[in-house]
Amino acid sequence: MRTMKAAVVPELGAKLEIRELPVPEPGPGQVLIRMQTSGLCHTDIHAAAGDWPVKPNPPFTPGHEGVGIVEETGPDASLHKVGDRVAIAWLGKACGHCSYCVDGWETLCESQQNSGYSMDGAWAEYALAFDSHVVTVPEAVSSFDAAPLTCAGVTTFKALKVSRIEPGETAAVFGVGGLGHLALQYARDFGGRVIAVDVEDSKLGLARQLGADHVINARTTDPVAAIRDLGGADVAVALATSPRVFEQAFGSLRRGGRLVCVALPADDKMTVPIFDTVIGGKSIIGSIVGTRKDLTDVFALHAAGRTKVIAQERHLDDVNTCIEEVLAGQVPARLVFTF
Repeated sequence: MRTMKAAVVPELGAKLEIRELPVPEPGPGQVLIRMQTSGLCHTDIHAAAGDWPVKPNPPFTPGHEGVGIVEETGPDASLHKVGDRVAIAWLGKACGHCSYCVDGWETLCESQQNSGYSMDGAWAEYALAFDSHVVTVPEAVSSFDAAPLTCAGVTTFKALKVSRIEPGETAAVFGVGGLGHLALQYARDFGGRVIAVDVEDSKLGLARQLGADHVINARTTDPVAAIRDLGGADVAVALATSPRVFEQAFGSLRRGGRLVCVALPADDKMTVPIFDTVIGGKSIIGSIVGTRKDLTDVFALHAAGRTKVIAQERHLDDVNTCIEEVLAGQVPARLVFTF
């Protein structure tokens, strides 16, 4: 029996354990992937802690930014072949026939399975995934870059799409981290002027390097007042896991502005003024990751040189230290495990 190394959540709220597990066999419609890289997303930390109302069932392996090589195919898996390089995203599988799936909103499918949450994910040397829902990684995109693009990239790309941003509009990105450093690039690619908001000068410096027109340190400056002084935001994208940040993002909007909610704080309530929302014609939009087509577009943009991934290499044995780094705000953007 072949074995593999995997990071496992033994129980919610506990430190992860590195275990030797049997390499799984692909079932109907599945492929076995030998992992090359896998990113660390804040969602993985929420999953391990059991922060959200719908909780995963331990023991399980997190990870939904996985990239690797198809090593074996199961029965009825015909879309990908052995040797293909593919990405495992958050959307592990959708039903394919509900109204959401057929209308192009597969990420809203009520029967979906999620990688690293309801099914074991990519923090392992091998992972199973559904042939129908892995996405081919183009040759021009490295496996290291492809990992963060598989969630951080596709999530923020979709957020900017649903924001309906138009060329010349102003987008305020609240939180310049794994998601935010890509969000501001997509806002720029869509033709927007970009304001980056964070509490760390190092991350604001990174935002400047990546094309932000203005940066605001919310630790030392009221971001709402500062953005209003710049004319207000047409779009505000909330990426920090704090309800207060969502409220600040809403407060920064000019009339007709759109708040896009992306992050999922453990404390999931925010307060917004009804009067200002109605009189100002403002919108609040929820955006949850992106579809397989969105991820294909994200890879194509990166292959064309339109985005830059900022990430640091780590190893799976150090998973708990990596989580501590992320929670302490010590990571410039993304951490990526390599195998």
